[in-house]
Amino acid sequence: MKVKTILVSQPEPKIENSPYFDLQEKQKVKIDFRPFIHVEGVPSKEIRQQKVDLNNYSAIILTSRNSVDHFFRVAEEMRFKVPDTLKYFCQSEAVAFYLQKYVVYRKRKIYVGKRNFAELSPIIKKYKDEKFLLPTTDKLKSEVPETLNALGVDWKEAVFYRTVISDLSDLADVYYDVLVFFSPSGIESLFHNFPGFKQNNTRISAFGNTTIKTAQDKGLVVN
Repeated sequence: MKVKTILVSQPEPKIENSPYFDLQEKQKVKIDFRPFIHVEGVPSKEIRQQKVDLNNYSAIILTSRNSVDHFFRVAEEMRFKVPDTLKYFCQSEAVAFYLQKYVVYRKRKIYVGKRNFAELSPIIKKYKDEKFLLPTTDKLKSEVPETLNALGVDWKEAVFYRTVISDLSDLADVYYDVLVFFSPSGIESLFHNFPGFKQNNTRISAFGNTTIKTAQDKGLVVN
């Protein structure tokens, strides 16, 4: 069966040279973008209830652009002046680049991993005298705390934002040839919005082993 329509469970790319647009033009397919999940910030009051005092930390571990945004949001809500001496440990170059939205790069101590958290851990290990804060989501992958515990560093996890299921009720009667997922939360959102979802002839595309496993556990065939 020829693919004519694709639904990507993420926001539409803001860059003009996205491969999605190339695919759309070359293959003459219709690609729609719709976030199946979204992020909501945790109020600073709730963060205080997690016994977090930003003054107590000399280093921040940033695993995503969301963690960057919500760290500085909370700092502003708490009227915390981020010191020039604060060290930033960024999981990837993309996160470090995004950090420039909030800080002047040349005036800060910024340490960068290559792609994943495992590649950042040797850098963190060199700074055992620091007190690390990990501002994160409520859906944090277990490998991150497991790695930090294995390093033996002084660190604290704090939920600064939550991953929330989006309302997709307007898609109830819309059919797509292909559904594209990037996280287990996206799969969960599909079945939360449509508990009786049947795959039938719909093809499922999933990125990452955990996403594939979640899809298969829900009875989906990943193509």
